[in-house]
Amino acid sequence: MKCFLKHTFLVLLIASMLLSCRNGSSKKNPDTIHVVTLRGPAGISMVHMMDSLKKLDDKKLSFQIKNEPLQVRPLLFQEKTEFAVVPTNMASILYNKGVNYQLAAIPVWGTLYLFGDQKDVSRWQDLKGRKIYLMAKGMTPDVMFRYLLQANGLDPQEDVTLDYSFPTHIELANAVASGKAPLAVISEPLVSMVIKKNRQVQPILSLNEAWKKQTDSEIPQTALLVHQQFAKSNPSLVNAFLEAYKHSISWVNKHPDQGAQRITHYKILNDPQVAAQSIPRCNIRLERAENIQDQILNYLNTFYRMNPDIVGGQMPDEKFFFRK
Repeated sequence: MKCFLKHTFLVLLIASMLLSCRNGSSKKNPDTIHVVTLRGPAGISMVHMMDSLKKLDDKKLSFQIKNEPLQVRPLLFQEKTEFAVVPTNMASILYNKGVNYQLAAIPVWGTLYLFGDQKDVSRWQDLKGRKIYLMAKGMTPDVMFRYLLQANGLDPQEDVTLDYSFPTHIELANAVASGKAPLAVISEPLVSMVIKKNRQVQPILSLNEAWKKQTDSEIPQTALLVHQQFAKSNPSLVNAFLEAYKHSISWVNKHPDQGAQRITHYKILNDPQVAAQSIPRCNIRLERAENIQDQILNYLNTFYRMNPDIVGGQMPDEKFFFRK
């Protein structure tokens, strides 16, 4: 009997140790706050914070920069980060799929332009019969452009040809610069990069201005998400992070030349001159989501009326928003 009990105890002890090791290997370091941003306006908005904010209270900060929103999505499903930046409509899609993140703030306010070397295109009506290149069907640039075509009397299915041959922002920008995509919707800071590479290519239409004309509102294009349980347990840390983020954006806007050095240091762009020129058009400004809830919901509702799937099948409810 004693041998049996001793054997049983050893089995349970080993099982417990294995379980503990397995759980420990998948759990994030509780002393580190993880932040995932995007290589573009969102990354630019954070460069000062990456330099100056190494700790928040007694917790270290760890920043990652991803090339595309689709690279951020798995980290949210796996709950491997406390903060993350994604397009606002993707934030709604993820929320409706049950991902445990809330919308904390909007840091980027419309950075999209129709670019090209077509001198005879200056109005929306001039696009009839043309081919326009877009990145990633169903993503923000595509959805917004189709909405604005309709708002300006053009049928996206019949009046124009929408081409998705270049799947990433970088590939599409390079295609515009090389003349392979004579008309395309691209975003800052790649807009400035394209102008530097090819002086024949110029902005034709600002989607931001066109959206404002149609909706009498700016574009809450990019969302900062916060992990729901982390926010509930650490509201003061979340508020401190948002204040630091707001300061970071203010610093970048006020010091474009110094900001450009940090932008190239973090390899968001590789040309300091292009980086400095891109900052004003990146339209970065931090607004807490709870203060502009109606504006965000109106933005998402515009897409919802086009196709509910664009926002995840339904409009997000009140719990979508982090409140301090």
